[in-house]
Amino acid sequence: MIKAYTLWQLVLLMLIGVQISQQVSLRASEDFYTAAVVEFSQADGTDLTANLADNLAGYLELINSPNATGADIMVFPEMTLNSVNSLTYVPPPEKNATPCLDDPSAEYYHPFFVEISCAARKVKRYIVININEKQLCSDTPEDTRPCASNGHNIFNTNVVFDRNGAVVSRYRKVHLYLNEARNTTVLPEVVTFDTDFNVTFGHFICFDIAFYVPSVELVVKHGVRDFVYPTKWHSQLPFYTAVQVQLGWAYGNDVNLLAAGASRIEYGSTGSGIYNGRKGTLTSVIKLTENERRIYVAQVPKYKRTEQRRQHRTVKQKTQTTSSGFVMTRDYIEQYNTTWMSLEYAGNATANVCHGKLCCHFELEWNELLNMEVGNRRIFGYRLGAYDGWRNEPNVDPNYVRNCGIFACSGVTLDDCGYMLSPDQLRFNLSRLVIEAKYPKSEEILLMPNSVRDNLLPLEPSQFEWSVQEEEDSHMLNVRFALAKTESLSNLLSFAIFGNYYDEVCTYGAGSPEKDLECGYKPTGDGAAQLRSFGTWLLVLAVGFIFHLCK
Repeated sequence: MIKAYTLWQLVLLMLIGVQISQQVSLRASEDFYTAAVVEFSQADGTDLTANLADNLAGYLELINSPNATGADIMVFPEMTLNSVNSLTYVPPPEKNATPCLDDPSAEYYHPFFVEISCAARKVKRYIVININEKQLCSDTPEDTRPCASNGHNIFNTNVVFDRNGAVVSRYRKVHLYLNEARNTTVLPEVVTFDTDFNVTFGHFICFDIAFYVPSVELVVKHGVRDFVYPTKWHSQLPFYTAVQVQLGWAYGNDVNLLAAGASRIEYGSTGSGIYNGRKGTLTSVIKLTENERRIYVAQVPKYKRTEQRRQHRTVKQKTQTTSSGFVMTRDYIEQYNTTWMSLEYAGNATANVCHGKLCCHFELEWNELLNMEVGNRRIFGYRLGAYDGWRNEPNVDPNYVRNCGIFACSGVTLDDCGYMLSPDQLRFNLSRLVIEAKYPKSEEILLMPNSVRDNLLPLEPSQFEWSVQEEEDSHMLNVRFALAKTESLSNLLSFAIFGNYYDEVCTYGAGSPEKDLECGYKPTGDGAAQLRSFGTWLLVLAVGFIFHLCK
């Protein structure tokens, strides 16, 4: 039966259509978009059905919250909605399926998945969620790996709903963390999606941020400048706390990053933010005292569109619990070559610390804070460290790093370093701090400023100076990271040039001259002369051999 409309109803529908079209056109022409990220504490009871109901209710409340009304896109964290007891299928994005409009009696989607689709359709907003997804192994015949007895793969998956509730993008996590019992795709997925506000997003999940594929590859090879990033990060001092990594990655790549973090301080999980590349943080949070379910909103400036065999060393990880109940593990600084810098009295110092092929130059100047008790002083200082090697956290994919950094210590041994310190231990103002080093060029590299204060928030671009300059006739990069001249800090826990090389295969100087050529590095200076001599020698041999054959 065809529904009959009166003339005024038809006119009204036409006007509404025109208004929606105008709103979409306006969003596309504006030089910013409005984004919301959610810091979310998932239910963690023994009743998994009740947990899902609680989490879903929390999601729907935030989606419909007045605080999110103006948002074009909303991002939820990793693994805070369903569990392996409430798996759902996800339609391929090319089908442009809308679960909210499908037959409600169909069992293809779990009910929670349909409700999120309907919520996105109701508020007319892009919604990004992260879920436990199931897929029939038979759907991917190219994957010849053994399948589970139930015939399914289980993925850690991002799903994007558009303003109509349709599934327009799906990404499955590549780099699983520790004992994350999930499957991976045969080949890593490199996924983007377009929006009606004229922005193309890439996406990845949590630990993926530490690797070239897919995160940096999306920047370098596909020219993507905006990213959605659900995470359930487990912070580690001195170089791997959540917001510290998020800001450093966004700054190093000069991209917009929408990071939504799970909030569970008893597991060391917290940290969300919206970052505008080299301009720094638009909004961020890291909660050390309580879990929360809260939206953080910011207007994000748009970028103009452009074209664009390993040995594992196992180290026991140390854990600390702060007075607030926030639990945090420590990064693997035992691998670093370090030197002790005591800050007993005001002074200044310079030092060079080397490890492998990396040499780091440090300059420090500090002043003692006034009104500090002289008696019963606690020893406080910094370790100056260098590391050139694999970051071999057990049971995870390793990546190659070259780091120059300082980290605060409560005593003279390395075991006293890499922990939270109280204000009475941080008794000195650092008035000058400079780190300089030469880094070899690489096909897969990301150099990032890395810092964190005692509130576990990093320094902002206005507080530091950062430069990367390529040497003439060389394959080396001169990197300098320094406190801004106007800055003076008494609560700095770490400060580092973090060089993520991902893989040594195509790092200049890591192999033979022939390997450098294969990776696209043309030799200069003495190297070029040596290669020319080598080539000349081969040419002489070849001519001699041909002459011998012709005799």
